[in-house]
Amino acid sequence: MTAPKRTPLFDAHVASGAKMVDFAGWEMPIHYGSQLKEHEIVRSDAGMFDVSHMTVVDISGSDAKVWLQKLIANDVAKLGFEGKALYSGMLNEQGGVVDDLIVYLTATGYRMVINAGTTEKDLAWMDKQSAGFDVQLQVRRDLAMLAVQGPKAIEKVCAVKPALADAIQALKVFQGLPSGDWFYARTGYTGEDGLEIMIPADQAITFFNELKAAGVAPIGLGARDTLRLEAGMNLYGHDMDETVSPLQAGMGWTIAWNPEERDFIGRKALEAQKAAGVPMKQVGLVLEGRGVLREGQKVVVDGAEGIITSGTFSPTLKHSIAIARVPAATGATAQVDLRGTLTEVRVVKMPFVRNGKKVFE
Repeated sequence: MTAPKRTPLFDAHVASGAKMVDFAGWEMPIHYGSQLKEHEIVRSDAGMFDVSHMTVVDISGSDAKVWLQKLIANDVAKLGFEGKALYSGMLNEQGGVVDDLIVYLTATGYRMVINAGTTEKDLAWMDKQSAGFDVQLQVRRDLAMLAVQGPKAIEKVCAVKPALADAIQALKVFQGLPSGDWFYARTGYTGEDGLEIMIPADQAITFFNELKAAGVAPIGLGARDTLRLEAGMNLYGHDMDETVSPLQAGMGWTIAWNPEERDFIGRKALEAQKAAGVPMKQVGLVLEGRGVLREGQKVVVDGAEGIITSGTFSPTLKHSIAIARVPAATGATAQVDLRGTLTEVRVVKMPFVRNGKKVFE
């Protein structure tokens, strides 16, 4: 059995009192005492997450653009300036999701951020698809990554990096700022404003401690999951995977159908699904009574079945919520099998929470 990997911030987590757990082969903080308190800090103030277990890949070469236009379902031609970001699925020939990722335009090509648990598979897939293209992939294990999230996140990062304050504050959502070996992106996985910051690994602990001194609390993976679920954001391997089409996983908006001649991997399968009628769709479920919605529970709609792909008790809303894949004809209500009892739930459009406030009707 291989020992779990550690990020450059491991010692800082231990020093901050983290409870460490195995996550996708990495030793990561689940919480620093109270998952609930950490969730509330991000909704009301500012918290930081170590996301260095995710993999940064720099892509260069004369064919980098055309290769990415084949590799992913969204179109990198939309990236109009250095630092601009794009969210996309990387699909297989059947239209299933190999991974979901973010790609940025850089001065030398592109920078992609892929998930920790899919890294080996993704790199093998990308290598295979690069045959015949002038494209080079550089895995940046020399970088760490910190996500600073919450309504006061940008203000507190600017207090630590005053020389960059104006440039950071000028960033629009899904836009990045390169600064030497550092890269600041106005992206995140919580439904709050904030930054994801890539930094040289040997400078990570110093920056972590500076942020902590500026009032940014360390936040574990437990709160990261409840925050992203409230924000209605997919988690790879739960809400979608290689057997699930982006059309069934609420990711239809990430597919660039035009120009029609761009033949990205999985396009033909997706076009066939659309023509036949996509049988399932992704929705939000709300249970305002007692009980907790959990991944794997059966959803019943007019005799047909769906499944909860992510579910939890929402600390912000004080009741249970879930992401589910259900029959396409599902209306305003459904039933969930809670320990053998069919319990009525509301079907809502996600997200559940944005900027700390309930957003569904």
